[in-house]
Amino acid sequence: MSSQLLDKREVRIRRMFGQIAPWYDFLNHLLSLNIDKQWRDRTARLVPPGPAGLGPVLDLCTGTGDLALTYDRDARGAVPVIGADFAHEMLILAAKKAENAGASARVRFVEADAQALPFADDTFQLVTNAFGLRNITDTDKGLAEMVRVTRPGGRVAVLEFSKPRNPILGRLYGWYFRYLLPLVGQLISRSGESAYRYLPASVLKFPDYDALADKMRAAGLGEVKYVPFTFGVATLYVGVKPARAWDAGPGEPRV
Repeated sequence: MSSQLLDKREVRIRRMFGQIAPWYDFLNHLLSLNIDKQWRDRTARLVPPGPAGLGPVLDLCTGTGDLALTYDRDARGAVPVIGADFAHEMLILAAKKAENAGASARVRFVEADAQALPFADDTFQLVTNAFGLRNITDTDKGLAEMVRVTRPGGRVAVLEFSKPRNPILGRLYGWYFRYLLPLVGQLISRSGESAYRYLPASVLKFPDYDALADKMRAAGLGEVKYVPFTFGVATLYVGVKPARAWDAGPGEPRV
């Protein structure tokens, strides 16, 4: 597998997603047979935000804003949502989607690097990342930033592709992912950075299941659990940022 294909330098990843932005949503839905929408819906149901008083929701690597807008829809606008991404072209499309959904006043999009977020510590009650963690140059630094900006007691949710464990499904999935998906994706997007060849290569090299759960624990999260979606084609990982002793309310025990 070419190291050039898996080049995850910030400048290359930003350029790659900028190039495919016009085709991004269409190809996501086409190549996943529209199942990606169900994955995002299920994520929002399984990891819903609490009351607005607990803080806003951050969707990191938001792309064209699908998960951010899903959270806004499910919360009926009761919880502020921020979508952050470092690909400007993606954020332009996200802002248009929010305007079309009547959510511009509630969902804000910010251009930001996932490895150096422009937010204060302990800001968000929930930080999500859908199909973007593996694209961050330094996965551990990205996770550390997600944990840093999460408030104590808040949650971090990561939705990522994974490799099905069923041997037969795994072989079919592998063939589709290695050959058909790159062929169709490249043919339509004409990506100069081989985005749809990078996609399967990045997934096959990225840790999943227990290995990714361990990385989340190493970043400081507790109670880490994961739930496979669609026979393990994608997996949702959720962890909790431990509460600090001095966050206990009046009269509550400090542990």
